[in-house]
Amino acid sequence: MQDDLAERKGTQPEARTRGTAEPVEESLAGKADSDRDIQHLIVVGHPSADSFCHSIAHAYATAVAEYGQRSVTRDLYAIGFDPLLKADERPDTARFHLSPDVETELSFVRASRSITLVYPIWFGMPPAIIKGYVDRVLGAGLSIKAVRGNKRQEALSGKQFVLLTTSGASLPWLAERGLWYSLREAFDYYLEGTLGFASSEHEHFGSIVSPLSPDYAAECLTRAEERARMICSVLHNTAHREQMARLRK
Repeated sequence: MQDDLAERKGTQPEARTRGTAEPVEESLAGKADSDRDIQHLIVVGHPSADSFCHSIAHAYATAVAEYGQRSVTRDLYAIGFDPLLKADERPDTARFHLSPDVETELSFVRASRSITLVYPIWFGMPPAIIKGYVDRVLGAGLSIKAVRGNKRQEALSGKQFVLLTTSGASLPWLAERGLWYSLREAFDYYLEGTLGFASSEHEHFGSIVSPLSPDYAAECLTRAEERARMICSVLHNTAHREQMARLRK
């Protein structure tokens, strides 16, 4: 069930294959201040720089830029992110402190209004590096006592949570075996409620196998772009309401 397919060059439309480790150039001239100030954080968890996950992330970032908002991409493998939670990073320990690399990632989280995770489904679960990112970054400093007391993660409260996932299996195949329900309940909805996100949106791209049909690849990338535009619209409307509320004070 590993999505290790469609990673070879030539399986995707040529214009869409640039790795997301490179920033997407943005043209924000003439855009409203409320849009220029909105940043999306895109976190990619796939080891192959030419994977379809990276193409999806790049399509998403491109659509964000075209809307007039900003995005920053963190390719976890490219930056050498360590997914292993350290003993002193656990909030219930006497010597609790956050490691410098976690502080760096949290700076991107705090500056963003939307957190988008892009990753493959491997053996019915997110890859270890994504789970490690949740453990060390999204859940940083949040103790079990805080969770049981319904205390939300301040850096994430009210933000949009977007998941873009791929699998070699089709979505019906995952659903028939209960995997899709498990993923949504145990990962998406749990993190949404526990960490305090405003909502969670999950776009899944199934049957990502090599050779990948150019038409199907293009269809998937279009869906990623449409999802980005939808999130941009939600954030635009939220920012507009906030701006109007400030003006009325």
